Amino acid sequence: MKKLNIAVVTLVVIVNYIGYVWIDKYQSKVESLEAENQELLNENQRLEAAESYSELPTPKETKGYKNWSKYVNISAEMEKDSDGNFKQSWGIFLVKEAAKYQIDPFIAYELLKVETGATFDPDLIGPKTKYGQAYGMAQFMRNTAPWIADMANMPYKDELLFDPYYSMKLSLVYLDFLKERYGNWNEALTAYHRGMGGMKQYKEKNGHAKSKYATRIQRNAEKYQSVATIN
Repeated sequence: MKKLNIAVVTLVVIVNYIGYVWIDKYQSKVESLEAENQELLNENQRLEAAESYSELPTPKETKGYKNWSKYVNISAEMEKDSDGNFKQSWGIFLVKEAAKYQIDPFIAYELLKVETGATFDPDLIGPKTKYGQAYGMAQFMRNTAPWIADMANMPYKDELLFDPYYSMKLSLVYLDFLKERYGNWNEALTAYHRGMGGMKQYKEKNGHAKSKYATRIQRNAEKYQSVATIN
């Protein structure tokens, strides 16, 4: 009888152990699946945001396969230059939108590179200044972004500044506005960096608006002229 009791206790211990092991493995699997599901939800939200502002191009939307090939080639060059930090899907969106404003896509790309320190981090928050902080890939401040969004008939919420597609679109709208206002990239880019008042002060002090910021972006963009033109 004693041996039977020992056997029963042993069996219970073994069953409980197996149960704990199974529960632990199951819980780990559930947590893993939940994490994967959250990643999918996040990506889906990004795609939905992109579709809200402008759908990614398809061959039917372009002037034939030649143009679509250009979109792909330019975006691939951006991804390569960024060591994979700037996704090719972002590049395709940027190139397509830049074409609408007749902006060299590499001007916009190099601006984003400078603004993020080559990280292209869509969640970037800039350092505190007396004017506030800048947010997202294009580093917009909350006192500037709303009126640019309004000018472009785009919705605005602070959290949208962390959406890469929204941030890129906003940067192109602002660049188009500044280029139209000043008629040259030196003043437009310096105004993007320092603000329009800051650009005016820089120009009055130096006799020109050819800042290091503007020069660097234009010089780096020129390196890609062989692949930048879309006919």
